Amino acid sequence: MSGPRVSANVLRIDMVSDVVCPWCSIGYQRLQAALRNFPELKVELNFQPFELNPHMPREGQNVNEHIAEKYGADDATIEQNRQRLRAQGEAEGVTFKMDSEARIYNTFLAHKLLHKAEKLGTQEALKLALMDAYFAHRRDVSSPEVLADIASAHGFSPELTAETLADEDISRQVRAAQDQYKGMGISAVPTFVFNQQYTVSGAHEAATLVNVIKDIASQSA
Repeated sequence: MSGPRVSANVLRIDMVSDVVCPWCSIGYQRLQAALRNFPELKVELNFQPFELNPHMPREGQNVNEHIAEKYGADDATIEQNRQRLRAQGEAEGVTFKMDSEARIYNTFLAHKLLHKAEKLGTQEALKLALMDAYFAHRRDVSSPEVLADIASAHGFSPELTAETLADEDISRQVRAAQDQYKGMGISAVPTFVFNQQYTVSGAHEAATLVNVIKDIASQSA
């Protein structure tokens, strides 16, 4: 059975997200589930940078300590939310192996690699690999060594990774992109920007995204 017909030939989706945002991982999977309803639709998916914790120091911070400071939650509430998140992730095929000993990291260097990976045609695969490394394997995605290891499977030589991480032009481009989306009023992720004009914030269920895509296509007709 074919999915709902849409008249737009190409749908551009900019996903504003962070690699240490669990709801971004869930939101990506739900977007993919929605898009499977439109097999004739060509999609241009781009990942745009957003740092949940731009001032996080190099060594990172214990995740429970961080959440308590940021949101005022106690350990019991944090664990309840973590269990709910694990269940949501499992339903979407996402593994979250986070616990009270996990750490949260600065992600600016990861976003620099993702910026470069767009030009290499490997951005989506690298994004998924970075999220999996952090959530399923608890790797330090702020570490240049860890990033080089992950990027090596996605079009980066050790030399290209080092050049990218040190490139101040790329730093400026990433910060400019962050400022652009903040200027659009985006303050939480995931946020999906369809065709550079329709914005949907949150990890909505696939059915909701199906309706959004149908509405956008009808308006584009």
